[in-house]
Amino acid sequence: MAEDHSDMKAVAARALGLLDLTSLNDDDDEAAVDALCERARGPHGPVAAVCVWPRFVAQAAKRLHGSGIKVAAVANFPAGGDDLALALSDTREIIAAGGDEVDLVMPYRRWLKGDRDFAKEMIASCKRACGDKARLKVILETGSLGDSAKIYDASCDAIAAGADMIKTSTGKTAVSATLEAAEAMLCAIKDTGRDVGFKAAGGIRDTAAAGDYLALADRIMGADWADPWRFRFGASGVLNDLLAVLGDGSRPAATESY
Repeated sequence: MAEDHSDMKAVAARALGLLDLTSLNDDDDEAAVDALCERARGPHGPVAAVCVWPRFVAQAAKRLHGSGIKVAAVANFPAGGDDLALALSDTREIIAAGGDEVDLVMPYRRWLKGDRDFAKEMIASCKRACGDKARLKVILETGSLGDSAKIYDASCDAIAAGADMIKTSTGKTAVSATLEAAEAMLCAIKDTGRDVGFKAAGGIRDTAAAGDYLALADRIMGADWADPWRFRFGASGVLNDLLAVLGDGSRPAATESY
């Protein structure tokens, strides 16, 4: 048992530094964002990033200045619609406010209808808007795409269009991250040979589940691949369990919003 506990502590320590601490609730306000930023600077070291609505980027960037914690925000979220102008407006708003990362929802319904070129056009356009100022993380909404073959193809399309990272889910649909979807996405990254990251988002609530995703990435991509640049967890609810495993369960629970 002691060995298992030690292993879980190692997983928790690793996962903590890969976490995108997220709040995307409809009633988020300045106080909630301040609390999120404070929580991101934990007793066992900082998380990788916070992820907020675009209107809170400037506030988060100010609160986290000098911390090394990235500020991410969502675009075309959560619907993943086909309004290219809106997706670009969201992206530009995030960058202008000082955001480091843009989490863009791919127009997955249109992709499923066969218009893969439009999906790639949106990704490529938002990537051009990011330039060298921000990384583009593309949300595939894998629970809606369905089978592994479609998830693999959508991953390849997003990578070809310029995604810096591909992400499973918004967390707003019935099915969010799964190991099966993660495997298809990681295989696509490996097969394309591009230096593209992976983010599992939604429904990851404990250290054991985080460890399963890390083990999968280690198996497919190699033991040194999953660093904060290439691998993220999009979650907030899991932080309580990570801190409990690491020896600090005293902080109040956060509401996971995706």
